[in-house]
Amino acid sequence: MIRQPAVAGRFYPSDARELENSVRDCLASGAKSPASAQARASAESATDQTRAEVGARVGTKVAAEKSPEASAKAGAENARVLASTDNARAIACLVPHAGYIYSGAVAGAVFARLVTPPSTIPRRVIILGPRHRPPGAELAIQSDGAWQTPLGLAPIDSALACAVMAACPSLKEDEVAHRREHSIEVEVPFLQVLAGNFKFVPIAVGTLNFDKLTALGDALAKVISAAGSEPVLLIASSDLNHHEPDDVTRAKDRLAIDQMLALDPRGLYDAVRREGITMCGVGPAVAAITAARELGATRAELIRYATSADATRADAFRADASGADAFGERDSVVGYAGMIFK
Repeated sequence: MIRQPAVAGRFYPSDARELENSVRDCLASGAKSPASAQARASAESATDQTRAEVGARVGTKVAAEKSPEASAKAGAENARVLASTDNARAIACLVPHAGYIYSGAVAGAVFARLVTPPSTIPRRVIILGPRHRPPGAELAIQSDGAWQTPLGLAPIDSALACAVMAACPSLKEDEVAHRREHSIEVEVPFLQVLAGNFKFVPIAVGTLNFDKLTALGDALAKVISAAGSEPVLLIASSDLNHHEPDDVTRAKDRLAIDQMLALDPRGLYDAVRREGITMCGVGPAVAAITAARELGATRAELIRYATSADATRADAFRADASGADAFGERDSVVGYAGMIFK
């Protein structure tokens, strides 16, 4: 079965040359991404007063800003640790899935890091994305065929898909869940540009049941481990908080990012539910972090953070796809984080 693109011309250009140029622009912008300590500071840019207000709203105390001295010391330690471990292969990553005009630079930062020498993107990839629309199975997989984009066909890794289905009986073959869903589709052109001969497995996640999510993560870890010397990259597609003011979103997003930096799937799940963080891909993130831990991940890195308010009119292509009302709109924004788990 060939899945046709659902959001070409809206979330990203429908013309092949324009799409490749758009992807490369996102990668170039992402390659200029600030170091992790600075990226994290961006997520922490809400004021102490706003943090306290958010905490009061959601019934939790939000940590105040660190002193400049403490931040500088933490940044230096961060840089030391990163320098010693940057050559480790990425086990999994988190990338956003809004229109490229809004979140493309954040996604590009992650994909650019994945191909920074000596790193490369493996030929086998599993992409987990949230199911935004009701129709379809709770955990939906496509095990054969290909996905069409303006850049050509991206083939399904049938052998890997079948192995994942065998390891996780909750997964159902279901093309309906994928037909109009954008969360996985928007990542595929990046892979087509950077890893031309890759194969992938798409999994749409429509459940928020923690046990089912961790069972999926355990199954993915088992299958990836069994692949042996042939590496498999796990991608979780997710935006962060939706449709609140920029300062509130940044403060809420920090709570979720802190749990992901701690490689704590339960902590992330609980924080999202407790604090009212409208992170659409919390399910994929929980499953991916669960798998990454099983596969030996010991640290997470925040590559880049932004909100839809950071988009500017200097960008030539607008996709009405972020949930923000207008460029630079700060009253109702969506948060985006790009992360790598090693």
